[in-house]
Amino acid sequence: MHIMIDLETMGTRPNAPIVSIGAVAFDAGGIKSEFYRNVDLKTSVAGGGVIDPDTVMWWMKQDDEARAALLVSETAITYELDDLAKFFPIGVDGVWGNGASFDNVILSEAYIRAGMQRPWPFWKDKCYRTVKGMYPDVALERSGTHHNALDDARTQAEHLIAINAAAGGIIL
Repeated sequence: MHIMIDLETMGTRPNAPIVSIGAVAFDAGGIKSEFYRNVDLKTSVAGGGVIDPDTVMWWMKQDDEARAALLVSETAITYELDDLAKFFPIGVDGVWGNGASFDNVILSEAYIRAGMQRPWPFWKDKCYRTVKGMYPDVALERSGTHHNALDDARTQAEHLIAINAAAGGIIL
């Protein structure tokens, strides 16, 4: 079982404060389960996250639906990190993020800052963006709201499943 992670943050560096976590568990056959939580920005910052003004300005230019989704059912970062850890299957095959330096790195750093164990070993980190770039002929079919963490994680996982099928099953 693989996990696709998508984060919405108020920064782009490893210390970015997380405001939303989306994750889907999947294999070559499809998506098996989903996780979505919004994080109280104040707790992300209190836990060491650093807001980037350029990212805040970028968020102000996004769709109303994407911005509004960040304000529903916000809870403390430590609670959501613990909840996400419980979502992970034992023996996860791979943890995918959209960029080698973004989702997985920011999430890992959030676990470190919170004094919590990351729920996957570092060697299970995978880069969806790299694989996507290797198979440009496999069309990305976006679903849901762009920049909603769960919708983006679902879209990315479905695209990776399609890439895997096109590649003869060698990726997953």
